[in-house]
Order: sequence, then structure tokens, then C-alpha cells
Amino acid sequence: MSTTYPMAERLQAATHQVENQPDYLQDYNSFSSDSALQEAVKREGASDALTELSEFGQLAGAASSIELGFQANAHAHKPNLITHDRYGHRVDLIDFHPAYHQLMRTAIEHGLHASPWRDPKAGAHVARAAKYYLHTQVEAAHGCPITMTFAAIPALRHQPDLYQQWADKIMAPHYDPRNVPHDQKQGLTIGMAMTEKQGGSDVRRNSTRAYPIGKAGAGQAYELVGHKWFVSAPMCDAFLVLAQTDKGLSCFLLPRWRPDGSKNPLQIQQLKNKMGNVANASSETELRGAFAWMVGEEGRGVRTIIEMVATTRYDCMIGSSSGMRQATVQAIHHASQREAFGARLSEQPLMQNVLADLALESEAAMTLTMRMARAMDSQENEHEQLLTRIATPVGKYWICKRTPNHAYEAMEVIGGSGVMETHIMARLFRESPVNAIWEGSGNVQCLDILRAIEKQPEVLDAFINEVEKGKGADRRFDRFVTQLHSAFADPTDTQFRARNLADRMALALQGALLLQHAPAYVADAFCAGRLDGHSGLNYGNLPTGLDCAAIIKRAGTERFPGS
Repeated sequence: MSTTYPMAERLQAATHQVENQPDYLQDYNSFSSDSALQEAVKREGASDALTELSEFGQLAGAASSIELGFQANAHAHKPNLITHDRYGHRVDLIDFHPAYHQLMRTAIEHGLHASPWRDPKAGAHVARAAKYYLHTQVEAAHGCPITMTFAAIPALRHQPDLYQQWADKIMAPHYDPRNVPHDQKQGLTIGMAMTEKQGGSDVRRNSTRAYPIGKAGAGQAYELVGHKWFVSAPMCDAFLVLAQTDKGLSCFLLPRWRPDGSKNPLQIQQLKNKMGNVANASSETELRGAFAWMVGEEGRGVRTIIEMVATTRYDCMIGSSSGMRQATVQAIHHASQREAFGARLSEQPLMQNVLADLALESEAAMTLTMRMARAMDSQENEHEQLLTRIATPVGKYWICKRTPNHAYEAMEVIGGSGVMETHIMARLFRESPVNAIWEGSGNVQCLDILRAIEKQPEVLDAFINEVEKGKGADRRFDRFVTQLHSAFADPTDTQFRARNLADRMALALQGALLLQHAPAYVADAFCAGRLDGHSGLNYGNLPTGLDCAAIIKRAGTERFPGS
């Protein structure tokens, strides 16, 4: 017996079968599937952490972890400012989605905020950098308070009494988001408040004033009056702040609560409505007699806080490298499962050119970043100290500036789906400019490179010595290094040429590292695509004769589904 249905009912039936759509990239081990990162961890001195990193990679690649990133960045879940309680008392609270707190808890319990300081040992910075690289592929915005907490320790060492009081809780693997005085917590987070409306990066124009409560000088108590135009992560337990005294710009540690248990008047005016970095709150604040202790020598605030700034810039390198890695694997994953025009995308020559180019950029960024992690582990060595001083601004400038176009190209590989907020690529793209602008924009980094060379010429010698370790392996690289020597030999218009110099320094250092450590097909492609007249072109301009298929296979995750 046949059954007939009214037209309306038949139209509600399935109209088609979904096919030729890639599955979600999830439930994979983001460490075990990353050959280049595993090699870097071993090479740079953290082999003891391989098991721990594999376990962390399994956590970072889990569908549940990836979902936390989406939840924390959803428009409906943006951080919300609560200035007063129901009785009109000033509270300055930030309400976050629970996913944000879970991401913070994971980061802190796994030591991303302090493990090299809490347990200093060989390879500690390398292991921590690898974890940070894996975790910020899931969600980048919460990396801001993690980084500032990590970077506060070197600055606080300038004031031993404050370090003694605060360091243990800053380094503790405990996350406590409650808005209560620091002496009621087991773990603390630290923020930073430097810039003001009239100065931005030119912090010497700061107008915020610090008045001694009693005795003046290092370690003493002050009250601060003024404003801060950009305070990121204003829910932190304390902040390193710059303010003027009679002797000039000085550094202070400003807690959220005064020692007597009353609320410190660091008052949040509004949260920034940011394009990216949505899960993390950033704010404008006013200081209305806020209590703080001076850190370091009076009038030498920039010198005191510069170590914190340098460390945050290093973390910007890790974060942007992480974004490149996630964009690369998303593009390769999509192209490996999608067919168009009669063939799989990843097997089509032009797409292979683009994918291999994206993979090269990602591996070069990670390789330079992990080399700097080893330098951080070896600060007792003079060469490593000097290299850190100059290669950090070089890497921060280059890697962070390359990230936005890299994210766009990966988004274009995925196509229309990549533009949708339901895909991680939309978030990666919105996040991609952040690290290039924060902690000193491109021009600031380039000028810092010149300043370092002028003040301490041996930093350039250390840089050249590091680069020349790659000489003799590729004629294109050797020629590029010779040209770089000539560029530095010319003393004219160096500030005007600063970006060009920084570009070439970054490429030279990346090339040297890849020639020494990467497979020959990777180093060959880098030299051909970056050092032989192609570096200024769009992605997908690699010359012929390269093993693009091998580069793509090395960068992909398909060998480790569900591992």
C-alpha cells in the first residue's frame, strides 16, 4: 500500500546529502602532530618535557578545550563592567564567561604564568614557551594576563622586599578570580598600566603624579593621582604602574586593595570595545589617590619596568607564532579534505604553492621563537644575553607584523566558511594585529633595535655571529648576509631605513636557523621564497622546483587523527 503526503509535508524532508565538507579539526594532539615543534623542543634543551608536552597537546587539541575558546569570545559573552554594587559602593568588577576562567585556570595550573621562575632548570623557558604556543592556539586573549604575570617577576626583583612579599603567590599554580585582598589568596595575577592619553608609547609624557605618604624612595608608600588610557586585564590583583615624582618617571606596584582592606581607588571608567582580543578585558582607568609602593630607584621607572616590557614582547612572538600555526593547520586540514574542479585542493599545484608558503612562514616564526626561549634559559652566557637584547625586538617586529596577512591567506584558503564566526579563522583574523600593536608597535621595535646597537654595539656582533652559523649551506643565504653587512656598514639615514634593516635581520636569522636545523626541502624553499627576491610578494609566489608536497605534509595534522 502506497502512502502519499501533502506537498507541504514533503517539502520538509531532506533536500540533499552534505558531502565534500571537511570535518572539524578537533580531538587531536596538537603537540604530537607538530613535527617542527617537537624537533625544536629537543634541540633547544627541553627533552625532559616531551611527555608533559604531549599530554598538554592532547588537552589543547580536545574538542572541549577548543569549545572554551569559542565560548569565551562569543559576542554575548564579552566581559562586562560592574562599577558599583546594589548599594552604590564602588566595586570595579569584571564579569567574564566561565569559559574564560577555565582557560585561565588551565594556563596557571600548568605553569604558563611562572614555571621558569618557580622551578628554574635547564630548558624551563623552552618547555614553557611550547606550552604557551599550544594553549594560545586554542584561545589567545587570556594570554594577556598570563604574560603580564610572567613578566612581572623580573621587574619586581628590582625591589627585594616587595619581591619577598609577593613573588611566591605570583608564581603559585593557583588561579583565584575573586575580588578580595591579595593576602586572602593563594595565587595572584599581575597587570601593567603604562600608557596615557597624551603619550601612548612615549611614556615620558605621562602626567600621573605620585605623592609620598611618608618617607620617599624605593619601597616606600605613595598615592597616585592621574589616569591610564589602556589597562589590560584590570581584574588582576596588582599592577606595575608608571608615575611621575620629583625625580622623574618612577615605577610602582599598585594593589587592587589597600593594606587596610579597603578598596584601592583605581577606578575603571569603561572597557575598551576592541576589534579582537575580545575575551580579555581592557580598560580606561582613573587613579584617585591610589595606594602603591615604589619599585626600584626613584626616577628610573623605565629602566625598572623595561625588563617586564621585554618579556611581554617575547611572549608576543610566541603568541603570534601560535596564531600562524593554528591558521596553517586549519588551511591544510581544509584543503586536504575538500575537492574542487575535479581534484583534492591540497593536490592542486597553485594551492600547494599557497599552503607550502603558509607552512614555511609558520615554521620560521616558531623556530626563531624557540631559539629565543633557549636564550632566555641561558642568560648567564654573554652571547645569549646580547642576542636576547637585539633579537627580541627583531622577532617581535617581524613575526607579529607577518601574522595578519598570514591569517587572511589561510582564511581565503578556507573560503566563505572561514569568514563566519562559527569558524576559528574569523577569530584568528581579528586577533592577528593585536601583538604587532601592543607592547610597542613596529616603529617602536625598529627604533629599539637601533637604540640597542648605538648603546651597546656588541649586540650587533652577537647577532651577526648567530646569523653566520648558517653560512656556507646556501649561496642565496650567503649573498643575503653579505648584503646585510653592507647595509649596516652605511651609517646614513639608518632611522629612515630602520624597517628595511629589521626585515632583513629577521629573514637572515630565520634563514640561518632553518639551514642549520630544518629538513633540506624546508630550508631550500625558505631561501628561494624569502631571500632570493620573493620576500615582498604575496603568499603563493614560491618558485618552481621546490618540494611543496613534503612541506605541506610536515606541517599538517592528518597523520595523527585523534592521537
